[in-house]
Amino acid sequence: MYGERTILYRKLEEEFNSKVLVYITSDRKNMEAQIAEDVIDFFIGQLDRIGISEKISLYLYTRGGDMASAWNIVNLLRMYCDNLQVIIPHKAHSAGTIISLGANEIIMTKQATLSPIDPSINTPLNPTVPNGMGNTFPVSVEAVKGYLEFAKEELEIKDDRALSNILIKLSEYVHPLVLGQVYRSRAQIQMLAEKLLQNQVENKETIKKIIAFLCSESGSHDYTINRREAEKDLGLNIIKPTPEQYMIIKAIYDNINDELQFNKTFNLAEINGEYVVRRCLLESLQGGADYFVTEGECIHGQDEDGQHVIQNRIVFEGWRHENRETDDWEAEYSENEEVHYERSDEFQV
Repeated sequence: MYGERTILYRKLEEEFNSKVLVYITSDRKNMEAQIAEDVIDFFIGQLDRIGISEKISLYLYTRGGDMASAWNIVNLLRMYCDNLQVIIPHKAHSAGTIISLGANEIIMTKQATLSPIDPSINTPLNPTVPNGMGNTFPVSVEAVKGYLEFAKEELEIKDDRALSNILIKLSEYVHPLVLGQVYRSRAQIQMLAEKLLQNQVENKETIKKIIAFLCSESGSHDYTINRREAEKDLGLNIIKPTPEQYMIIKAIYDNINDELQFNKTFNLAEINGEYVVRRCLLESLQGGADYFVTEGECIHGQDEDGQHVIQNRIVFEGWRHENRETDDWEAEYSENEEVHYERSDEFQV
Protein backbone atom coordinates (compact mmCIF):
# COMPACT_ATOMS: atom_id res chain seq x y z
CA MET A 1 0.00 0.00 0.00
CA TYR A 2 1.05 3.59 -0.61
CA GLY A 3 1.55 4.36 3.09
CA GLU A 4 3.95 1.43 3.41
CA ARG A 5 5.86 2.37 0.26
CA THR A 6 6.58 5.96 1.32
CA ILE A 7 9.36 4.71 3.60
CA LEU A 8 10.95 2.94 0.63
CA TYR A 9 10.49 5.99 -1.61
CA ARG A 10 12.42 8.12 0.91
CA LYS A 11 15.23 5.58 0.94
CA LEU A 12 15.32 5.49 -2.87
CA GLU A 13 15.48 9.29 -3.05
CA GLU A 14 18.41 9.26 -0.66
CA GLU A 15 20.22 6.56 -2.65
CA PHE A 16 19.89 8.37 -5.99
CA ASN A 17 19.83 11.94 -4.65
CA SER A 18 16.69 12.62 -6.65
CA LYS A 19 12.92 12.98 -6.52
CA VAL A 20 11.15 9.66 -7.13
CA LEU A 21 7.99 9.31 -9.22
CA VAL A 22 6.46 5.84 -9.60
CA TYR A 23 4.35 4.88 -12.65
CA ILE A 24 2.86 1.39 -12.89
CA THR A 25 0.42 -0.07 -15.44
CA SER A 26 -0.76 -3.51 -14.40
CA ASP A 27 -0.51 -6.55 -16.65
CA ARG A 28 -2.82 -8.65 -14.48
CA LYS A 29 -4.78 -10.94 -16.79
CA ASN A 30 -8.33 -9.69 -17.45
CA MET A 31 -7.51 -6.40 -15.70
CA GLU A 32 -4.64 -5.15 -17.85
CA ALA A 33 -3.89 -1.46 -18.25
CA GLN A 34 -1.71 0.51 -20.66
CA ILE A 35 0.04 3.84 -20.98
CA ALA A 36 -2.68 6.18 -22.20
CA GLU A 37 -3.48 9.85 -22.68
CA ASP A 38 -5.70 10.03 -19.59
CA VAL A 39 -2.65 9.85 -17.29
CA ILE A 40 -1.05 13.05 -18.62
CA ASP A 41 -2.99 15.46 -16.38
CA PHE A 42 -2.07 13.36 -13.36
CA PHE A 43 1.61 13.48 -14.34
CA ILE A 44 1.29 17.26 -14.47
CA GLY A 45 -0.30 17.32 -11.02
CA GLN A 46 2.42 15.10 -9.54
CA LEU A 47 5.25 17.05 -11.17
CA ASP A 48 3.81 20.39 -10.04
CA ARG A 49 3.90 19.09 -6.45
CA ILE A 50 7.42 17.73 -6.87
CA GLY A 51 8.55 21.01 -8.44
CA ILE A 52 11.51 21.79 -10.66
CA SER A 53 14.30 19.43 -9.65
CA GLU A 54 17.86 18.77 -10.69
CA LYS A 55 17.10 15.06 -10.96
CA ILE A 56 13.94 12.95 -11.19
CA SER A 57 13.91 9.16 -10.99
CA LEU A 58 10.94 7.55 -12.75
CA TYR A 59 10.27 4.08 -11.35
CA LEU A 60 8.54 2.35 -14.28
CA TYR A 61 6.69 -0.92 -14.77
CA THR A 62 4.57 -1.37 -17.93
CA ARG A 63 3.90 -3.66 -20.87
CA GLY A 64 3.37 -0.65 -23.14
CA GLY A 65 0.54 1.40 -24.58
CA ASP A 66 0.07 4.54 -26.64
CA MET A 67 3.33 5.75 -28.18
CA ALA A 68 2.19 9.39 -28.44
CA SER A 69 1.37 9.40 -24.71
CA ALA A 70 4.81 7.94 -23.93
CA TRP A 71 6.43 10.72 -25.97
CA ASN A 72 4.33 13.28 -24.11
CA ILE A 73 5.28 11.81 -20.72
CA VAL A 74 9.02 11.78 -21.31
CA ASN A 75 9.03 15.35 -22.66
CA LEU A 76 6.92 16.49 -19.73
CA LEU A 77 9.37 14.90 -17.28
CA ARG A 78 12.30 16.63 -18.94
CA MET A 79 10.60 20.00 -18.49
CA TYR A 80 10.84 19.49 -14.71
CA CYS A 81 14.42 18.27 -14.43
CA ASP A 82 17.88 18.47 -15.98
CA ASN A 83 18.69 14.84 -15.28
CA LEU A 84 16.08 12.15 -15.92
CA GLN A 85 16.70 8.65 -14.64
CA VAL A 86 14.43 5.67 -15.35
CA ILE A 87 14.45 2.77 -12.89
CA ILE A 88 13.22 -0.53 -14.30
CA PRO A 89 12.49 -3.23 -11.71
CA HIS A 90 11.09 -5.73 -14.21
CA LYS A 91 9.28 -4.74 -17.44
CA ALA A 92 9.40 -1.52 -19.44
CA HIS A 93 8.18 -2.73 -22.80
CA SER A 94 7.11 -1.05 -26.02
CA ALA A 95 5.93 2.47 -25.05
CA GLY A 96 7.77 1.94 -21.74
CA THR A 97 10.97 1.45 -23.73
CA ILE A 98 10.26 4.72 -25.54
CA ILE A 99 10.11 6.51 -22.17
CA SER A 100 13.36 4.82 -21.12
CA LEU A 101 15.15 5.95 -24.28
CA GLY A 102 14.46 9.56 -23.30
CA ALA A 103 16.30 9.27 -19.98
CA ASN A 104 19.91 10.26 -19.33
CA GLU A 105 20.47 6.85 -17.75
CA ILE A 106 18.53 3.64 -17.17
CA ILE A 107 18.78 1.66 -13.94
CA MET A 108 18.10 -2.01 -14.73
CA THR A 109 17.90 -4.88 -12.26
CA LYS A 110 18.93 -8.43 -13.17
CA GLN A 111 15.38 -9.27 -14.23
CA ALA A 112 14.61 -5.96 -15.96
CA THR A 113 13.77 -6.02 -19.67
CA LEU A 114 13.14 -3.61 -22.51
CA SER A 115 11.50 -4.56 -25.81
CA PRO A 116 11.18 -3.53 -29.47
CA ILE A 117 9.20 -0.37 -30.15
CA ASP A 118 7.38 -1.27 -33.36
CA PRO A 119 3.84 0.01 -32.80
CA SER A 120 0.51 -1.60 -33.65
CA ILE A 121 -2.28 0.37 -35.31
CA ASN A 122 -5.80 0.21 -33.84
CA THR A 123 -8.53 1.97 -35.81
CA PRO A 124 -12.19 1.24 -36.66
CA LEU A 125 -10.92 0.32 -40.15
CA ASN A 126 -8.75 -2.55 -38.87
CA PRO A 127 -9.60 -6.15 -39.90
CA THR A 128 -12.44 -7.54 -37.80
CA VAL A 129 -12.17 -10.66 -35.66
CA PRO A 130 -14.46 -13.43 -36.99
CA ASN A 131 -17.37 -13.82 -34.56
CA GLY A 132 -15.55 -11.33 -32.36
CA MET A 133 -18.51 -9.10 -31.49
CA GLY A 134 -17.13 -6.28 -33.64
CA ASN A 135 -13.60 -6.44 -32.21
CA THR A 136 -10.70 -5.75 -34.54
CA PHE A 137 -7.18 -7.08 -35.01
CA PRO A 138 -4.33 -4.66 -34.25
CA VAL A 139 -2.09 -4.22 -37.29
CA SER A 140 1.60 -4.43 -36.48
CA VAL A 141 3.81 -2.02 -38.37
CA GLU A 142 6.62 -4.55 -38.62
CA ALA A 143 4.23 -7.38 -39.57
CA VAL A 144 3.18 -5.46 -42.69
CA LYS A 145 6.81 -4.74 -43.51
CA GLY A 146 7.71 -8.39 -42.89
CA TYR A 147 4.96 -9.60 -45.24
CA LEU A 148 6.26 -7.46 -48.09
CA GLU A 149 9.89 -8.35 -47.40
CA PHE A 150 8.98 -12.05 -47.31
CA ALA A 151 7.54 -11.76 -50.81
CA LYS A 152 10.56 -9.91 -52.18
CA GLU A 153 13.44 -11.55 -50.35
CA GLU A 154 12.38 -15.06 -49.34
CA LEU A 155 10.12 -15.84 -52.30
CA GLU A 156 12.37 -13.74 -54.58
CA ILE A 157 9.45 -12.15 -56.37
CA LYS A 158 10.88 -9.41 -58.57
CA ASP A 159 8.18 -8.86 -61.16
CA ASP A 160 6.44 -5.52 -60.65
CA ARG A 161 3.03 -6.89 -61.59
CA ALA A 162 3.35 -9.79 -59.14
CA LEU A 163 4.41 -7.43 -56.37
CA SER A 164 1.51 -5.16 -57.23
CA ASN A 165 -0.91 -8.09 -56.93
CA ILE A 166 0.57 -8.98 -53.53
CA LEU A 167 -0.06 -5.44 -52.31
CA ILE A 168 -3.59 -5.50 -53.73
CA LYS A 169 -4.24 -8.79 -51.95
CA LEU A 170 -2.98 -7.31 -48.69
CA SER A 171 -5.27 -4.31 -49.11
CA GLU A 172 -8.26 -6.69 -49.35
CA TYR A 173 -7.62 -7.68 -45.73
CA VAL A 174 -6.12 -4.45 -44.39
CA HIS A 175 -7.78 -1.18 -45.39
CA PRO A 176 -5.50 1.05 -47.54
CA LEU A 177 -5.89 3.91 -45.05
CA VAL A 178 -4.65 1.60 -42.28
CA LEU A 179 -1.65 0.66 -44.45
CA GLY A 180 -0.96 4.36 -44.92
CA GLN A 181 -1.12 4.88 -41.17
CA VAL A 182 1.28 1.95 -40.74
CA TYR A 183 3.86 3.69 -42.91
CA ARG A 184 3.42 7.00 -41.09
CA SER A 185 3.68 5.35 -37.67
CA ARG A 186 6.88 3.56 -38.61
CA ALA A 187 8.50 6.79 -39.77
CA GLN A 188 7.24 8.62 -36.69
CA ILE A 189 8.52 6.07 -34.17
CA GLN A 190 11.98 6.16 -35.73
CA MET A 191 12.00 9.96 -35.58
CA LEU A 192 10.89 9.97 -31.93
CA ALA A 193 13.48 7.36 -30.95
CA GLU A 194 16.26 9.33 -32.61
CA LYS A 195 15.34 12.51 -30.75
CA LEU A 196 15.02 10.77 -27.40
CA LEU A 197 18.28 8.81 -27.67
CA GLN A 198 20.29 12.00 -27.94
CA ASN A 199 19.86 12.37 -24.18
CA GLN A 200 22.02 9.32 -23.45
CA VAL A 201 23.91 8.38 -26.65
CA GLU A 202 26.16 10.82 -28.50
CA ASN A 203 27.43 8.67 -31.38
CA LYS A 204 25.07 8.99 -34.38
CA GLU A 205 25.99 5.57 -35.75
CA THR A 206 25.16 3.98 -32.40
CA ILE A 207 21.80 5.74 -32.42
CA LYS A 208 21.06 4.37 -35.89
CA LYS A 209 22.03 0.86 -34.77
CA ILE A 210 19.76 1.05 -31.72
CA ILE A 211 16.80 2.29 -33.75
CA ALA A 212 17.31 -0.38 -36.42
CA PHE A 213 17.32 -3.11 -33.81
CA LEU A 214 14.36 -1.82 -31.80
CA CYS A 215 12.24 -1.14 -34.88
CA SER A 216 12.89 -4.21 -37.04
CA GLU A 217 16.02 -6.29 -36.55
CA SER A 218 14.84 -7.85 -33.27
CA GLY A 219 12.34 -9.84 -35.34
CA SER A 220 9.41 -9.90 -32.90
CA HIS A 221 7.56 -7.48 -30.66
CA ASP A 222 7.70 -10.15 -27.94
CA TYR A 223 11.50 -10.17 -27.93
CA THR A 224 12.90 -8.99 -24.59
CA ILE A 225 16.18 -7.13 -24.08
CA ASN A 226 18.00 -7.75 -20.82
CA ARG A 227 20.47 -5.47 -19.05
CA ARG A 228 23.58 -6.97 -20.62
CA GLU A 229 22.25 -6.76 -24.17
CA ALA A 230 20.95 -3.22 -23.66
CA GLU A 231 24.38 -2.07 -22.52
CA LYS A 232 26.87 -4.20 -24.44
CA ASP A 233 25.08 -4.84 -27.74
CA LEU A 234 22.93 -1.73 -28.12
CA GLY A 235 25.10 0.83 -26.35
CA LEU A 236 22.46 2.33 -24.06
CA ASN A 237 23.57 4.09 -20.87
CA ILE A 238 22.68 1.29 -18.46
CA ILE A 239 23.51 1.50 -14.74
CA LYS A 240 23.60 -1.55 -12.48
CA PRO A 241 22.11 -0.81 -9.04
CA THR A 242 24.18 -1.44 -5.93
CA PRO A 243 23.04 -4.28 -3.65
CA GLU A 244 21.46 -1.72 -1.31
CA GLN A 245 19.66 0.02 -4.17
CA TYR A 246 18.48 -3.30 -5.56
CA MET A 247 16.96 -4.31 -2.23
CA ILE A 248 14.92 -1.09 -2.15
CA ILE A 249 13.84 -1.40 -5.79
CA LYS A 250 12.81 -5.01 -5.26
CA ALA A 251 10.96 -4.22 -2.02
CA ILE A 252 8.91 -1.55 -3.82
CA TYR A 253 8.10 -3.97 -6.62
CA ASP A 254 7.07 -6.72 -4.21
CA ASN A 255 4.80 -4.35 -2.30
CA ILE A 256 3.13 -3.13 -5.51
CA ASN A 257 2.79 -6.71 -6.73
CA ASP A 258 1.04 -7.63 -3.49
CA GLU A 259 -1.45 -4.84 -4.13
CA LEU A 260 -2.00 -5.17 -7.89
CA GLN A 261 -1.44 -8.96 -8.05
CA PHE A 262 0.24 -9.10 -11.45
CA ASN A 263 0.43 -12.90 -11.43
CA LYS A 264 -3.14 -13.66 -10.32
CA THR A 265 -5.81 -13.83 -13.02
CA PHE A 266 -8.89 -11.74 -12.31
CA ASN A 267 -11.63 -14.37 -12.34
CA LEU A 268 -15.28 -13.39 -11.81
CA ALA A 269 -16.10 -16.98 -10.87
CA GLU A 270 -14.07 -16.47 -7.69
CA ILE A 271 -15.91 -13.27 -6.68
CA ASN A 272 -19.29 -12.97 -5.05
CA GLY A 273 -20.25 -9.39 -4.21
CA GLU A 274 -18.39 -6.09 -4.49
CA TYR A 275 -14.83 -5.86 -5.74
CA VAL A 276 -12.17 -3.18 -6.18
CA VAL A 277 -9.17 -3.60 -8.49
CA ARG A 278 -6.40 -1.04 -8.89
CA ARG A 279 -4.91 -1.15 -12.38
CA CYS A 280 -2.53 1.84 -12.57
CA LEU A 281 -0.48 3.71 -9.99
CA LEU A 282 1.18 7.11 -10.17
CA GLU A 283 2.84 7.96 -6.85
CA SER A 284 5.36 10.24 -5.20
CA LEU A 285 6.15 11.45 -1.70
CA GLN A 286 5.20 14.99 -2.62
CA GLY A 287 2.05 14.26 -4.67
CA GLY A 288 0.50 11.29 -2.90
CA ALA A 289 -1.01 8.45 -4.92
CA ASP A 290 -3.13 8.68 -8.04
CA TYR A 291 -4.58 5.38 -9.12
CA PHE A 292 -6.84 4.03 -11.85
CA VAL A 293 -9.42 1.68 -10.40
CA THR A 294 -12.23 -0.57 -11.55
CA GLU A 295 -15.01 -1.13 -9.02
CA GLY A 296 -17.93 -3.41 -9.55
CA GLU A 297 -20.32 -5.96 -8.20
CA CYS A 298 -20.44 -9.61 -9.19
CA ILE A 299 -23.72 -11.47 -8.65
CA HIS A 300 -24.06 -15.23 -9.09
CA GLY A 301 -27.38 -16.81 -9.92
CA GLN A 302 -29.26 -19.21 -12.17
CA ASP A 303 -31.17 -18.70 -15.38
CA GLU A 304 -34.55 -20.23 -16.26
CA ASP A 305 -32.85 -23.49 -17.25
CA GLY A 306 -31.01 -23.74 -13.97
CA GLN A 307 -27.66 -22.86 -15.51
CA HIS A 308 -25.18 -20.89 -13.43
CA VAL A 309 -24.86 -17.28 -14.61
CA ILE A 310 -22.66 -14.40 -13.49
CA GLN A 311 -23.75 -10.79 -13.71
CA ASN A 312 -20.92 -8.26 -13.60
CA ARG A 313 -21.88 -4.62 -13.01
CA ILE A 314 -19.18 -1.92 -13.20
CA VAL A 315 -20.09 0.90 -10.80
CA PHE A 316 -16.98 3.06 -11.23
CA GLU A 317 -13.93 3.07 -13.47
CA GLY A 318 -11.48 5.93 -13.46
CA TRP A 319 -8.79 7.81 -11.55
CA ARG A 320 -8.85 8.58 -7.84
CA HIS A 321 -6.42 10.18 -5.44
CA GLU A 322 -5.11 8.99 -2.11
CA ASN A 323 -2.96 11.06 0.24
CA ARG A 324 -2.22 8.99 3.29
CA GLU A 325 -0.76 11.38 5.84
CA THR A 326 -2.24 9.39 8.78
CA ASP A 327 -3.16 5.77 9.39
CA ASP A 328 -6.57 6.28 7.79
CA TRP A 329 -7.36 5.60 4.16
CA GLU A 330 -8.53 8.59 2.16
CA ALA A 331 -9.60 8.38 -1.47
CA GLU A 332 -11.11 10.95 -3.77
CA TYR A 333 -12.98 10.71 -7.04
CA SER A 334 -11.23 12.48 -9.89
CA GLU A 335 -14.25 14.84 -9.82
CA ASN A 336 -13.20 15.71 -6.23
CA GLU A 337 -16.12 13.86 -4.67
CA GLU A 338 -14.71 12.15 -1.59
CA VAL A 339 -15.27 8.56 -0.59
CA HIS A 340 -13.64 6.74 2.35
CA TYR A 341 -12.50 3.15 2.64
CA GLU A 342 -11.76 1.15 5.72
CA ARG A 343 -8.12 0.25 6.04
CA SER A 344 -7.50 -3.35 5.07
CA ASP A 345 -4.52 -5.48 4.11
CA GLU A 346 -6.88 -7.39 1.80
CA PHE A 347 -7.92 -4.37 -0.26
CA GLN A 348 -7.17 -6.11 -3.56
CA VAL A 349 -9.30 -8.83 -5.11
